[in-house]
Order: sequence, then C-alpha cells, then structure tokens
Amino acid sequence: MISSISRTVSALRAYQQKMEVTADNIANVSTERFKKSSATAIEGSNGDVQLNIKPVNTEGYRYHEFEGDKMVEKEGSNVDLGEEIPEMMITQRVYEANLKTLQTHDRMLGSLLDIIS
Repeated sequence: MISSISRTVSALRAYQQKMEVTADNIANVSTERFKKSSATAIEGSNGDVQLNIKPVNTEGYRYHEFEGDKMVEKEGSNVDLGEEIPEMMITQRVYEANLKTLQTHDRMLGSLLDIIS
C-alpha cells in the first residue's frame, strides 16, 4: 500500500509542475517571441508519474507595428489560450483525483490502525 501512496504523491508533484508550465505559458501570451512549453505526463520505471517538459518551437503570430516612422513586422508568442485554458482545467481535475486518492489511502490506514489497536 505504501508504494501506491508514493505513486500518488509523484502524480501530485507532476501535475503541480504541469500546472506551473501552463500558467507560465498563459502569463506570457502577450510576450513578444515567447515560445511555450509542453508538459506530458509519462509513466516512470517504478510506476511513478514523471513529467516530460519540452519547448514548442513553432512560430508565433505575425503583426506589424510602428517604430518611430517605420512599419516593422514582429512575432508574437506561440501560446494559444484556446489550448492552454482547457489543458489547465484537465490538469486541475487530474490533480484533484489524485488528491482524493491520497485522502482515501489516509482514511484506510487510519481505519486499519483503529482496528489493530
């Protein structure tokens, strides 16, 4: 049972970090030439949850802006809020599910200790 707690805690840590990556992407949606990161949860060798974070090097949107008396082409970030917000909602729900699992483990161990003593 302790190994399952360890796996659940690793999932909580991974999804917390995934939420941080998504929050960073959202915070930089208006930052010129910002490249978002992608975070993917994978199963580790011991059955724990690990996070694979890598930058997404696609081009951002192009726009024109005046600098002095010249029109200059610029590149915005490649963050799409239409992708990031739903991803954050899914990550939140997965985090909550793992937290509920950990709470259930805690209640089960408490009941077991009550029975033994």
